[in-house]
Amino acid sequence: MGSEQGVQENERRPGEVKIASDVVATIAGLAANEVEGVYSMAGNITNEIIGKFGVKNRSKGVRITMEGDCVCVDMNLNMKYGYSIPEVVEKVQARVSQQIETMTGLYVPEVNVRIAGVRLGE
Repeated sequence: MGSEQGVQENERRPGEVKIASDVVATIAGLAANEVEGVYSMAGNITNEIIGKFGVKNRSKGVRITMEGDCVCVDMNLNMKYGYSIPEVVEKVQARVSQQIETMTGLYVPEVNVRIAGVRLGE
């Protein structure tokens, strides 16, 4: 009898997992930067100034809207000169949604990309 009760007491119960929107934004930013033709994420002026001091903000230029298990992504990025904007944006959208869905299990119905600038090579 005692061992059966011990098993019941130690039985694992499913818990709740919550993922912060900053984590999802970081995943999105890193995934976008992996796409060839993306120069950098484009943030607001505060993020740009902080970046000049060497502080990396991996979620800069990304806004996440979470409702239940759905995540909508809005991102601003700078592209490298000479790349096709539609092709790069399509690759960014696919990469970002795939990485978020794989790493978090959340569903990504849309990834909106705004091209904030075009940069020449360094």
